[in-house]
Amino acid sequence: MKIEVRKPTSEEEKEMESCGVWEKEVSEFPWEYDSAETCLLIEGQVEVTTSDGEKVEFGKGDYVVFPQGLKCTWKIKSPVKKYYRFG
Repeated sequence: MKIEVRKPTSEEEKEMESCGVWEKEVSEFPWEYDSAETCLLIEGQVEVTTSDGEKVEFGKGDYVVFPQGLKCTWKIKSPVKKYYRFG
């Protein structure tokens, strides 16, 4: 399962600004996606390691799509604030 990381289009950025906001301090925790999630990082730096060992890093300004069924570990390197949407 592949995590998509890229810069958002201006339309995607505008859409994400109407979504919920999630914040988390520096930490590390396991996570499993019951449904796909799209997020746009407002601030922070994160490293995600998937169950098959792939490491993906992203930070402020990145548009990230996590596929449904993904099992991973989040390592928050600097406090995160992001817009997010499931489904």
